[in-house]
Amino acid sequence: MATREIGIIINGATGRMGATQHLKGLMAIRAEGGLPLKNGDRLVPSPLLVGRDKGRIEALARENGGLRCTTDVHAAIAGPDPVFMDCAATGGRAALVREAIAAGKHIHVEKPTAGSVDEAVELARLANRAGVKHGVIQDKLFLPGFAKLLALKQGGFFGRIIAARIDAGSWVFDGTEQGQPCQRPSWNYRRADGGGLALDMMAHWRYMLDRLAAPVVRVTSQLGTAIPKRVDEAGQRYDVDVEDTVHALLTLEGGGMATVSNSWATRVRRDDTMCVQIDGTGGSAVAGRNRCFVQEAAKTPETFFGAAQPGGMDFMAQWTEVSDPGPHTNPYRRCWELFLRHLGEDAPYVPTLLEGAKAVQLAELVYRSHAEARWLEVPALRA
Repeated sequence: MATREIGIIINGATGRMGATQHLKGLMAIRAEGGLPLKNGDRLVPSPLLVGRDKGRIEALARENGGLRCTTDVHAAIAGPDPVFMDCAATGGRAALVREAIAAGKHIHVEKPTAGSVDEAVELARLANRAGVKHGVIQDKLFLPGFAKLLALKQGGFFGRIIAARIDAGSWVFDGTEQGQPCQRPSWNYRRADGGGLALDMMAHWRYMLDRLAAPVVRVTSQLGTAIPKRVDEAGQRYDVDVEDTVHALLTLEGGGMATVSNSWATRVRRDDTMCVQIDGTGGSAVAGRNRCFVQEAAKTPETFFGAAQPGGMDFMAQWTEVSDPGPHTNPYRRCWELFLRHLGEDAPYVPTLLEGAKAVQLAELVYRSHAEARWLEVPALRA
């Protein structure tokens, strides 16, 4: 048995995703003495933090026990650390991933992997040719509620899947309302920086529909910008040049239908900020990030006429909550554990850069469908 440190470059470490998700997950693994592998070895993450602000990156490094840090991402990529993670602003990601592949780094990055499907597929091809291992984050599948949905699907609970519905979003303040600051970075609302709700969130909805229901084969959509002006981090007003609202209809492999309603300008009156419902011949299930409820076919009540009776019906009481199997691991930590196993013992890793390209593809088709006002087929991608 041996303990092996593995250097991991985290570009964008001081951002919300870098500091509170990726670094936190890696440090938890590190604090436990590393990830145990099948041969008895332990793989210990050794993060190299990269950020643009020298003061902030040094402070974050100190807060985490004196980690290595730098403001020079290119020097980090040229260095000896074998893994490159990018969780900074989307706009510069593809160029950095290309640079890291050329330097022989293994790649594990946030979504979207690129601004266009052609560029995203190119990254997958470059990684394959270079012989490096690669993956993209698919964290939502490891949230407790959605993990239960996946278990139901894998266990055959749904029978033939008829439909899936995703309803997600909340109200993102514009920076002027009642002194409330905007909860999202301003780059999310600028096209030049890789902003836009479809590019950001269709990445999640693609893998969730593909894996929780069935692969997406056709799409049509409508986009909108509900809040056209916002206030940035410096207190300056700016024009929003991307969409903050997406509605999509999708056809799934096998004939099932799906809908996605997603907005950064909607108020929440549902169980969670994101809810997924899957209907099948064997039963239905609906889940938020933490809880999941089912209604089996054999226990489905008659509601078509029953709802019209005096007093109505308590629809919520007709569902049964799926029991919680026990403590849950942070979803980002789970992604890292799987990728580290992929590196350390060649265990399979499903969400490769090609899966990341599929996510970009759906976002691109959503934009095209809206612009052309028509249904579009979803072609197969190959790296």
